[in-house]
Amino acid sequence: MNRRARRRTQDHPHASHERWLISYADFITLLFAFFVVMYAASRGKQTRVMALQQAIRSAFAQLGLFTPAAPQVNVLPETPAEVVTAPEVLAPLAEIKRKLSGELAAEIAKHELSLELTRQGLVVRLEEAGFFDSGSDALRPGAAPMLAKIAAAVAPLPNALRFEGHTDNVPIHTARFASNWQLSTARAVELVRMFLHQYHIDPDRLSAAGYGQYHPIASNATPEGRQMNRRVDMVVVAAGAGELPTLPTLAPPAKPPASAQPKPPPASNRRPQGPVPK
Repeated sequence: MNRRARRRTQDHPHASHERWLISYADFITLLFAFFVVMYAASRGKQTRVMALQQAIRSAFAQLGLFTPAAPQVNVLPETPAEVVTAPEVLAPLAEIKRKLSGELAAEIAKHELSLELTRQGLVVRLEEAGFFDSGSDALRPGAAPMLAKIAAAVAPLPNALRFEGHTDNVPIHTARFASNWQLSTARAVELVRMFLHQYHIDPDRLSAAGYGQYHPIASNATPEGRQMNRRVDMVVVAAGAGELPTLPTLAPPAKPPASAQPKPPPASNRRPQGPVPK
């Protein structure tokens, strides 16, 4: 009897209870591979998402819907891979800034203009003191040599040129301008006209906008601050900073067949078309 029990035990060895570790290890390996693939896919799309975000922000800024002090929502954290901050994109604009800083050093020292390289591009800030009389959109005669040097520097580039007019918060009401909106826009348009007809810049590269007093760069509480706010910013837009993707055009809805169109109500139920008698 004991011999038969021992033989049965030898024929059926004890089962291992650690076999679940094999399935668990396979599951962890597959889960790790899944998250690696998801991470790689998300990093590949980040550059395109940041480019779209910057394009939308730039478009709304042109419409005056965003102010510098307004909080901005970031879709993704900003990274060096962003299109408008890439060194190869800003390198030509940095060279233009270096060139103009040398050629217009005297005018910069007199605070008639200034140069600033931003993520949007190169901002050539044309101060009112050097280009316009107070309350006027006519360019001063002394502004022509400065504009000629600026136009010669940016003419070989393919970048868009955006002229943004700004004023201080002092109200204006003249026979020509009823508000600061009109004055700021007229100055921007005048510079566009000059670059188009005088310097023969491609019209596809030019645009103008007026922001009135609503985008100050200094306090309007002092005369110095108001003088800084009266300006026209010529933005040499960095490649990709002001471009929006082409959106698909929605087709008009199809008309229902004649059999499906509702029939007009009987004449007795129709509402009168003329004025209701009192």
